[in-house]
Amino acid sequence: MVHELLQQAKWRIIDQSNFGPMFDAKQSFAIDDTLCTSVGTGQSDTVVRTWVHYNTVVLGIQDAKLPYLHDAVSFLKAQKYNVIVRNSGGLAVVLDEGVLNISLIFPETTKAIDINQGYEAMWQLIQAMFSAYNKTIEAREIVGSYCPGSYDLSIAGKKFAGISQRRVRGGVAVQIYLCINGSGSARAELIRQFYELGLKGETTKFVYPTIVPSTMASLSELLNEDLTIPSVMLLLLRTLQSFGGEIYSSALTGEELSLYEYYWDRIVKRNEKALMTQ
Repeated sequence: MVHELLQQAKWRIIDQSNFGPMFDAKQSFAIDDTLCTSVGTGQSDTVVRTWVHYNTVVLGIQDAKLPYLHDAVSFLKAQKYNVIVRNSGGLAVVLDEGVLNISLIFPETTKAIDINQGYEAMWQLIQAMFSAYNKTIEAREIVGSYCPGSYDLSIAGKKFAGISQRRVRGGVAVQIYLCINGSGSARAELIRQFYELGLKGETTKFVYPTIVPSTMASLSELLNEDLTIPSVMLLLLRTLQSFGGEIYSSALTGEELSLYEYYWDRIVKRNEKALMTQ
């Protein structure tokens, strides 16, 4: 049974997976807020947006409260990573050219979308995309991974994806990062060092994850296959077609670009405030 959220009459595809290294991750979070508003007010069909960012560590709101944040951020910058604070939940994640992000943006106008419904729909989409490999993709928390959550996606106990959600003005964005290729454990080691430098052994009210790099891997490693962003994009589009909906490609409209300026300004200000001392 295909999840009801995946049975859309029309899917509007916004592919930003090949924008290159100048594409700032703050733009992505502003774009998703824009599209939530657009979908939520009925001005847009349901959206699938794909995006890739080069060498960026996206922090959660709690990460910005680390006692030695300055040292931790300086370390990431020395490793040539951009650092931003996102506006949705969760903790630090690594984005690079081997990580594909997918946002499913649904309207919540006719009836409310339960938080687990959004997670289940994304999990089912990923299962369908990689069904030919006959590997069980589990959704459960992988202790030792970065940004752990109850819908971590894993194969044989190794996490390759994490899901988050954001709700804005009647729209729901279900966002996933998929580690397609490269080393999952090397990405995890970067975040392990980030927390080590950010905490320096101090006890904090909020409990940050203890990262065990071996708990994470990329899909290429787990499936023993040389996957690329374009090859996975093709799997995504074919899978959406298999659900029976019409798919069409699109860019942001003029109205959406005006709205985007507002959300861009908001996330820039949030980042300036969160990383003020950096």
